[in-house]
Amino acid sequence: MAVKIRLARAGKRKVVFHKIVAVDSRKKRDGAVLDDIGTYDARTKEIVRFNQELYNKWVGYGAQVSDSAKKIYKQFVKAQTTQA
Repeated sequence: MAVKIRLARAGKRKVVFHKIVAVDSRKKRDGAVLDDIGTYDARTKEIVRFNQELYNKWVGYGAQVSDSAKKIYKQFVKAQTTQA
């Protein structure tokens, strides 16, 4: 089973909201997920919630990370370093 970390769309029309999920790559964009890693508000470009332990766990298992999920992860790490 090939696992990917990617975005799943949530929210209403014109109110874009994404969930960062670990999912079987053969599933649909909004299909069944293995783990819910975090949430991202695309309108304000703000990370609402992000679980770095789950992200690292799935990457350690060999999950492929999509470009958009990588970008959000880098944004999260940058925000963590500026807070500390």
